[in-house]
Amino acid sequence: MLKKNNFDSNRTYVVKLLLSVFFIVVVILPLIKMLTYLFQADVKKIVQGVQFATALKNSLVSTFISTVISVVLAYMLAFCVHRTQIRHKTIITVLLTLPMLIPSVSHGMGLILLFGSNGIITNIFNLKSSIYGFGGVVTGSVMYSFPVAFLMISDILKYQDYTPYEACTVLNIRGFSRFKAVTFPYFRKPLISVFFATFTMIVTDYGVPLMIGGKYMTLPVLMYQEVIGMLDFAKGATIGTFFLIPAVIAFVLDIVNKDKASSSFTKKPFPTTVKKPVLFVSSVFCYVIILFVLLPILSFIILSVVKKYPINLSFTFSHILKTLKTGGLNYLGNSLIIAFLTSIVGTICAFGTAYFSARSPGKTSKFLHMVAITTLAIPGLVLGLSYMLFFKGTFIYATFAILILVNTMHFFSSPYLLAYNSFSKINMNLEAVAQTLGIGKFLLTKDVLIPQMKSTILEMFSYFFVNSMMTISAVSFLATAQNKPLSLMINLFQAQMIVEGAAFVSLTILTVNILMKFIIYLLNKKLQK
Repeated sequence: MLKKNNFDSNRTYVVKLLLSVFFIVVVILPLIKMLTYLFQADVKKIVQGVQFATALKNSLVSTFISTVISVVLAYMLAFCVHRTQIRHKTIITVLLTLPMLIPSVSHGMGLILLFGSNGIITNIFNLKSSIYGFGGVVTGSVMYSFPVAFLMISDILKYQDYTPYEACTVLNIRGFSRFKAVTFPYFRKPLISVFFATFTMIVTDYGVPLMIGGKYMTLPVLMYQEVIGMLDFAKGATIGTFFLIPAVIAFVLDIVNKDKASSSFTKKPFPTTVKKPVLFVSSVFCYVIILFVLLPILSFIILSVVKKYPINLSFTFSHILKTLKTGGLNYLGNSLIIAFLTSIVGTICAFGTAYFSARSPGKTSKFLHMVAITTLAIPGLVLGLSYMLFFKGTFIYATFAILILVNTMHFFSSPYLLAYNSFSKINMNLEAVAQTLGIGKFLLTKDVLIPQMKSTILEMFSYFFVNSMMTISAVSFLATAQNKPLSLMINLFQAQMIVEGAAFVSLTILTVNILMKFIIYLLNKKLQK
């Protein structure tokens, strides 16, 4: 019995050590390699250049405004869903989060199809203003980011305790005094995290500004052009380093602002208002936003099946067939392979890392946890560039393996934290009981832990799959003609002015992701029964 326990302990230590080496190779060393390019660059000249200064100013201004709008909009929508008795809350939530299932570049293209010089809305209402530039970047960034902020704020409102407000009523504390004493302290820390998470998401995105920015240059677009167009890796590394600053700030704030309050007591849910004027305004507001969410998707459908908008609106499959003939099926196959394998590899890796960091104490476990959550602070553009510089010339470069690996690390933190939190909630004495009975950790995990975490594992799989299907940032520096994912075809078609093909590609990615979400929903429902 003692020998078996010692064997399990030694094997656990070896696995943890191998995982540590794995993270050093795929996270730390590529970043170090990218940072070494700073020594080859004239950083002072780059930073003081007019192009960099303009791009930095544009990025900060548009990102700040977009973030404020996104967070305010998300809070108002979350309030309508969780604080009123508005009908069809589940359907509303699903429709509001649809923008999360298509690439950011598709949001920019959708705005062009609707409000461009020859757009659908432009022609219907005979609009004269241009969507290109600052206004387009802000609008597209809000559409791209507000669903994430909405889900984060919804989670905050969902678990808010009503008991302090009851106490305020008894003590006759109302208005601003109640806001200062109860509401502000509760929301301050979570909203800071939401703000910086949204800010980081927008400031590192190049899809929206690349598609609709026009002459309004932002840092991500500048980095993309310097690396892909000019092959200036030193300048790309310099710009990439700047992206780490807001991401690291957001990461540190998220760690510092973790809610340490006990959740051992039962929280009293907030009552929902039934006042008819409030319900009416909330319903109208939610449905108006849903309309704006659905309009780009509607434009994708229209552009995909009409001969030539707006000249010839007759129905046709020619654009779809043309897209398929230009390699659409191959690129879709590439995306499905990348997404499916990333989901398998990522889920196994995140599950295993979470198990050892949550349920196996030691310095190695702390290191694993630190590196796992640190990946949250690495933007996709930076990770993709660092992989290109570090793995160039190796056997995995220009293969599916490197795309799967970069996607796994790019989206690793959220599934890892899902598993980590689930492991933390399961009785921590199970290992000690299993050890007493002579049951190994593998059998304990297979027969006890995994059955209790099936829903979590499905959500982890879904997260990896959906994000791998639509990502453009991390893979843009690494994909080749042979393994290019479908999402990168949007840039290609748009550059060639084949907007119908780009629309159909966006619609295809959305359809695949909706199907995956529906399958996960059915599996979860079956597990609950």
